[in-house]
Amino acid sequence: MIVVGPTTKIFLAREAVDFRCGIDALAQHCRATIQQDPFSGSLFVFRNRARNSLKCIHYDGQGFWLHQKRLSNGQLKWWPTQDAAAIPLTAAQLQVLLWNGAVAQTQFAPLWKPIVQAA
Repeated sequence: MIVVGPTTKIFLAREAVDFRCGIDALAQHCRATIQQDPFSGSLFVFRNRARNSLKCIHYDGQGFWLHQKRLSNGQLKWWPTQDAAAIPLTAAQLQVLLWNGAVAQTQFAPLWKPIVQAA
């Protein structure tokens, strides 16, 4: 189970990555392509070319967590088409994605009070 707080920054890598690579290669992808520090505590989400698997990496202060979900049937129903290398997601959007929902078609209740991210 992935526990993501409301202030956790989540970045979705738009391009597919080679899933033979491990934590170090994904962390390098964060630096080179996404232009984010993998040691920042942010959660980074990647997909494979076949669109049937997701990998997430997250640094917790002591080391990296690597999470993978492979769909037993079918492909991911939604993936962003923007030109950016990474798309920020909210925790609610991540949960929809992990359950193979269509994030762009899901309606979310507005936040009661905007969350101020610490700099």
